[in-house]
Amino acid sequence: MKPNRKKSHFNVAVIGAGAIGHDHLASFRLHPAARVVAIAEVSPERGREAAERFGIPELVTDYRALLRRADIDVVSIALPNYLHAKVALDALRAGKHVMLDKPMSTHARDAAKLVAEARRRGVLLMVGQNFRFTLETQTAKQIVEKGTIGDVYHAKTSWCRRAGIPRIGSWFTQRRFAGGGCTYDIGVHALDRCLYLMGEFDAAAVSGQTYAKFGPRGLGNGGWGKSEIDPKAPFDVDDLSVALIKLRSGRTVLLEASWAAHGPVVDENTTQLFGTEGGLDLPPLRIFRQTPTGYSIEAVDMLPALVNTNRMVHFIDCLLGKAEPYVKPAQSLAVQRILDAIYASAATGREVRIR
Repeated sequence: MKPNRKKSHFNVAVIGAGAIGHDHLASFRLHPAARVVAIAEVSPERGREAAERFGIPELVTDYRALLRRADIDVVSIALPNYLHAKVALDALRAGKHVMLDKPMSTHARDAAKLVAEARRRGVLLMVGQNFRFTLETQTAKQIVEKGTIGDVYHAKTSWCRRAGIPRIGSWFTQRRFAGGGCTYDIGVHALDRCLYLMGEFDAAAVSGQTYAKFGPRGLGNGGWGKSEIDPKAPFDVDDLSVALIKLRSGRTVLLEASWAAHGPVVDENTTQLFGTEGGLDLPPLRIFRQTPTGYSIEAVDMLPALVNTNRMVHFIDCLLGKAEPYVKPAQSLAVQRILDAIYASAATGREVRIR
């Protein structure tokens, strides 16, 4: 994608006005060169609420009407998982730059189509992996690249909730809409952050196991989201998952995610790296290492950010030529392949090799 330094602003359309859509709308307002000019939302009530709250001049129920508008430069997608690839592909084919919420898709073959289409059209495609944008993650990346903890050979990464299922009966807890459960919803955040810090995304093999022990019993409910609830809908996704990921370099990652599980912490979101000269974990960001005076656990002062800590602001900066894309489409595709392999391994009981 070639940056457009001649444009003074970019018109944005946000598709989806649920809780994540509100985050997209609020975030684009932080950049003076971004103008959200329209919202597409199938629920008239949610659409009106968002349009009134953020002062958006146009509201439609069919997103395709916005793709036909030549004045819209950017499409930002905040929809249920099963619509990510379809709507993003339509937007890319219409020549729009696309900011896509995670996961990239519900299958790697569809994610690959997005990568190819963005390259073909010469437009920017980015998955909004917001954990990668935090100042702690950006500081940790600089520490790892400096060699402070030596060669990183293993990592543990997790996001585990005691009771945080995003509203049982919503689209999140139905496989036909979500594609997967906690692995897609929060595990992907922990995985992407970890692989980014390690500087390696290509996996050779994955062994995974998924569980659904709370949701099917109506337990572990949380309060996230604005989507409708169907009390008769089956809970047919995972509420806990674990995976061992072997990277092509021989390094390993242990991933754990849970929406609901008995444990000592209400909500724990952490990544830990093991290096030859020390270890690192976050949040909060700390370094562990042996010193001449004994073993040291060191708090870390934040370093200057590599990119803007808001993913939407960064996206516009990239279009203006002020920054290089922080989340590469090929990286997001590699993450999607790992997610696919976790579910395939859980279904077969076997390790899955990734080509």
